[in-house]
Amino acid sequence: MPDSKRFLHPEAIRRIARLEIRARHIVEGFLSGMHRSPYFGQSIEFLQHRQYTPGDDLRHVDWQVWARQDRLYVKQYEEETNMRCHLLVDCSGSMLYGDGHLSKYEYACTLAASLAWLILRQQDAVGGMTFDAGVRSRIPVKSKRNHIMSIVKALDVDRPQDKTQLFDVFQRAAETFPRRGMMIVVSDLFADTETTLKGLQLLRQRGHDVMVFHIMDDDELDFDFDGPTRFEDLESDSVLNCNPRALRDGYMTALDEFLDTVRHGCARIMADYALIRTSDPLDAVLAHYLSNRLGMHHRN
Repeated sequence: MPDSKRFLHPEAIRRIARLEIRARHIVEGFLSGMHRSPYFGQSIEFLQHRQYTPGDDLRHVDWQVWARQDRLYVKQYEEETNMRCHLLVDCSGSMLYGDGHLSKYEYACTLAASLAWLILRQQDAVGGMTFDAGVRSRIPVKSKRNHIMSIVKALDVDRPQDKTQLFDVFQRAAETFPRRGMMIVVSDLFADTETTLKGLQLLRQRGHDVMVFHIMDDDELDFDFDGPTRFEDLESDSVLNCNPRALRDGYMTALDEFLDTVRHGCARIMADYALIRTSDPLDAVLAHYLSNRLGMHHRN
């Protein structure tokens, strides 16, 4: 049985719980702005009649029944299934890197589990996939509170490994989850950038709202290494011994180009993008994300 506290620390939960105040304001549109009011009468799917009682909204009275039976009945509607969210979490080898409190993989899983916790608290449905070169685990889409255990279990892989082909994963996600919803990608995006953006565009073309959490370690973003250093590729057997100061300028130029390409590519296809450092406090990341989503409308 997985340790649910591995990715959902009690202290973090207490901080994240305060975000429910914000989340209440977007019950009708948490993350994607897609699902309808959670109250009877707002969905288009008719469920049944019930006898009118004082205080009922007259807009929901079935006047045709009244004309036939001389009695007042109110139409009730079946609540439409709430927003469906799919978490796509990278557990490839490069996600093992981390020089701080959490590796990229641990941070990504903590973020995904916290989002799932919030979504389930809102009685919305959440599922998804973990992946490396292919799909490692598939999480069914459910809205029950105890579904968080299934999510944590799926995130708790033995060890991140292999490279990832993000286009293939996104294509598989589009086929596995054909119903429109929110696709949340949590990854360092260390794959071919051109095909990665094509995969994200595919998800958008299928009608999904897309959010990319780009997880990177401070070392990867700042490259503050000093003195002779041995670099090991976590997705291959490649090793490089060098003086990092001699590489820093070239590395930072390549990094800036990579980040700009991803950022502008996401903007072009209207996918939300956020670059996240593993040193960023989780609750602050979620607070910033939710506040940015407030007032935004679904885009298709």
